[in-house]
Amino acid sequence: MLQDQLRGTGVALVTPFTTQETIDWHSLERLIDHVIKGGVDYVVTLGTTGETPTLSSEEKLDLINFTFEKVNKRVPVVVGIGDYNTYDVVKRLETCPLDEAAAVLSVAPYYSKPTQEGIYQHYKAIAAASPKPIILYNVPGRTGRNMTAETTLRIAKEVENVIAMKEASGDMIQCMEIIARKPKGFLVISGDDAVAFPQLACGMDGVISVAANYFAKDFSSMVRAALEENYTEARRLHYKMLEGFDLMFAENNPAGIKAFLHYDKLVENVFRLPVVPVTESLQSRISAYLKAYNKAGSLV
Repeated sequence: MLQDQLRGTGVALVTPFTTQETIDWHSLERLIDHVIKGGVDYVVTLGTTGETPTLSSEEKLDLINFTFEKVNKRVPVVVGIGDYNTYDVVKRLETCPLDEAAAVLSVAPYYSKPTQEGIYQHYKAIAAASPKPIILYNVPGRTGRNMTAETTLRIAKEVENVIAMKEASGDMIQCMEIIARKPKGFLVISGDDAVAFPQLACGMDGVISVAANYFAKDFSSMVRAALEENYTEARRLHYKMLEGFDLMFAENNPAGIKAFLHYDKLVENVFRLPVVPVTESLQSRISAYLKAYNKAGSLV
């Protein structure tokens, strides 16, 4: 079942750039191999972590096809397709190359701050148009509007072709309400690396992670242990990475995760405006943390 394939650790891939700000395909291939070798269960392309607002339509298509090719069916691939324009999302769902995709991750409409009914109607329209199952994505810190537990549950129960929710509201009570009342087979997936462990203990089905770009082995091991209710091991790994989570998200995502990846020369520390590298002071703290982390032999 698809739900079984998406239970565990998904990684929201960064988009590496060259020093000329073109897509660095060699580094992306190396990153894909790194996270798969580290044990992640699936990859997500064209998420916010991939700097999708700065990518052209042609680049997005190239990234989808490249990811399919380099993953080569080793793990499932989820494709991010979302917008504040419902009809644009519908058009892209009908035209994007999704034959090899396991599912589509679609963020709630941003900027326009629709009502809960507007959010419901948005997802109803795109789910009807999508050739692949939809994963809802609630991230009010970026969209400006929270998708309530009631709206999530309404969509889960009433809208066909919606199979999961990536919850990144940071509201533990809201998350628990969804977990407690969700229909059978509907996945609730964490979108918050720093609180993923307690959310898994509460009954979430996995994580779509930023941190797993770097902490591929430890993060996927933590998720796997928590899903097996081995909370002693999951807790150990959670606290081992906790300072890293704090540093990674201290200023900006994806600036933080690229600083981590650049430390190990997996990607260049290059962005497209308006995203810029982390400050020198934060970079120094990250370097000191990773020196100690790598000395412990934790990196894949």
